[in-house]
Amino acid sequence: MKATKVKGKSNKHKVLLYALSTCVWCKKAKKLLADNSIEYEYVDVDLCSDGEYEQIRDDITRRGGHVSFPTLIIDDEKLITGFDEDEIREALEI
Repeated sequence: MKATKVKGKSNKHKVLLYALSTCVWCKKAKKLLADNSIEYEYVDVDLCSDGEYEQIRDDITRRGGHVSFPTLIIDDEKLITGFDEDEIREALEI
């Protein structure tokens, strides 16, 4: 699975976003990150192969989450499922 990197002025946190290319909430998450110049990587899961999807599903569940999008993983520790703007802002200190 290849993640797409989006450059930003703030790289204080390592941010990985699992998203769907057609999901409104996923687009809102990307916009929130971009509007705040947060550097992040994302994977549009619906554009991945079946094998890659299995890897992503395993990654999310191994971290204690359930498979739903968007899913943000911050600093390889904090997992946020769904677009919860307040929780995302708090985790990223924005």
